[in-house]
Amino acid sequence: MLTVRGGAASPFRLEHAPALIAVAHGSRDPRSAATMRDVVARIAAQRPDLDVRLAFLDLSTPSVDQVIDAVAAAGHAHAVVVPLLLGNAFHARVDLPGLLDAARDRHPQLRLTQAEVLGPDPHLIIALRDRIAAAMAAGTGFRPAAVSDASTGRLRRTAGPRWGIAVAAVGSTSAIANTRTGDVARLLTAMTGWDTEICFATTQPTVDKAFARLRSRGAERILVAPWFLAPGLLTDRLRDTLPLVRHAETIGAHPLLAEVALDRYATAALPLELTA
Repeated sequence: MLTVRGGAASPFRLEHAPALIAVAHGSRDPRSAATMRDVVARIAAQRPDLDVRLAFLDLSTPSVDQVIDAVAAAGHAHAVVVPLLLGNAFHARVDLPGLLDAARDRHPQLRLTQAEVLGPDPHLIIALRDRIAAAMAAGTGFRPAAVSDASTGRLRRTAGPRWGIAVAAVGSTSAIANTRTGDVARLLTAMTGWDTEICFATTQPTVDKAFARLRSRGAERILVAPWFLAPGLLTDRLRDTLPLVRHAETIGAHPLLAEVALDRYATAALPLELTA
């Protein structure tokens, strides 16, 4: 269990600052839990004044129940639960709120507030861009798809192979959640000028459809950009299915991921501090 305390850099008074419980999905793949530990270590390093703890919804330990019980035993009056989830799907809307309701019954003295999911935050789009650019540059003859014109500030397409980016996400049974995830590709295009398509591992459109659409628009090379926080079964399946296609790394412990998580914490914690 990762716990960090001390320091005095918080905008809240230390005695009133809620604990931060970062909740990740969990996986049988040990790389996933290791990545999320690195993410939470970055969060803790940026806010050494906070009690920062990592919990998992499933398949990895410690569980959400275990961490909440430990936070209550440590004497906290408030805890903000930050879902380290990219989409507002079943886990964020049903699973986690149910766990928090049960925990409130066990610990009526502990106020629990669930923060918003990470979502397609602009900072995470920058992190995704960084992973894509690194994957592109790892090959020979890389040229960016577009560069900024110094005189106008506008993006202009460069010569060389035309890249298409297939942004691959897990997908959800919620059409609203999938639509919001689709914003990732649109925001990435607006930021970089790259031609992008969204695709999902568990629903439509599939990666094959994304590839077909990109090729129909003239893409000569296609790169798969996983909209995942950590590697696991689904990202491995993408690589195994498309071994000849270049793949970017998952977002992982990018510094901007920690910043977004702390922003979610601060937004949820501030009303509590104002009424404390």
